[in-house]
Amino acid sequence: MALLTPSRRPAAVSKQPVPRPMPRLRRGTGARKQFTAWLFLVPTLLVFGLFAWWPIVRSLLLSFQQTNLVEPAVWVGLDNFRTLFDDPLLATAVGNTVFFVVLGLLIGFPAPLILAAIMSTVRRGAGVYRFLVYLPVVIPPVVAILLWKWFYDPGSGLFNNVLGKVGLGPYAWLESSDSAMLSLVLEATWAGMGGAVLIYLAAMVGIPGELYEAAEVDGAGIWRRIWHVMLPQLRSVIGLLLLVQLINTVQVFTEPYVFTGGGPENSTLTVLLLIFRYAFQDGEYGQAAALSFLMVLALALLSAVYLRATRSWSTS
Repeated sequence: MALLTPSRRPAAVSKQPVPRPMPRLRRGTGARKQFTAWLFLVPTLLVFGLFAWWPIVRSLLLSFQQTNLVEPAVWVGLDNFRTLFDDPLLATAVGNTVFFVVLGLLIGFPAPLILAAIMSTVRRGAGVYRFLVYLPVVIPPVVAILLWKWFYDPGSGLFNNVLGKVGLGPYAWLESSDSAMLSLVLEATWAGMGGAVLIYLAAMVGIPGELYEAAEVDGAGIWRRIWHVMLPQLRSVIGLLLLVQLINTVQVFTEPYVFTGGGPENSTLTVLLLIFRYAFQDGEYGQAAALSFLMVLALALLSAVYLRATRSWSTS
């Protein structure tokens, strides 16, 4: 029996099922797909609207009412806003919050970037350093603040003991109106910069090494490589983290509440702490809601201006 040449051999019968041709789209299929998509989206929108949008709307309504949350609310118009602007503590709280934001930007914003740049050059034990940097983030905020409260203790605190070894101090970190806000910023920076460091490190990994090599061939030193290569490549990440830090620092509450309660002499009274006092110490829920709504408006305006000003920072 003559052997069949490869060209004459019958084609091997495939055991794989032959895919059926795609059915032609019938009229109405697109509408059904959209309906299915909306069907899956509705639960998410309901949950998000109930827990995110409704509180904002309820806060706006409450800001025009006088209520103790037990008896029926009374519509008072703009009285809550007038009372707010007549309160001298409002200017104090706004000034302290702005001071906290400025100190947070000067101290807390560059610190993670510098630390990430240093850590990116470490070749041995990088995982250990990353764990140590991120460790404060997983510590509950109240526990971290109580730990730092001991550090700041004027009698037996860690900082005064260390500074006393070189003939400095003791200092009244939290008891002095001159140093109380700075003390809060230092603790907040330590507690929150771990996440930013990891984000910067992840972004630095994505920078092409050829850019550093080309800059090095051109004779650029380490600072010129950082300024002309690293920072431009990270500008979108820097812009995003800057906005997040602005919003977080404006809403500072835990540090002044646990550390100082707003003292000494209201030097650490922030806007969010004033809202807390209105609502849960004075029972003025309408004024608390009015101030909360003003704060939301200020943050929305700040975010819009910031995004408009930094639109060109996108690297895409």
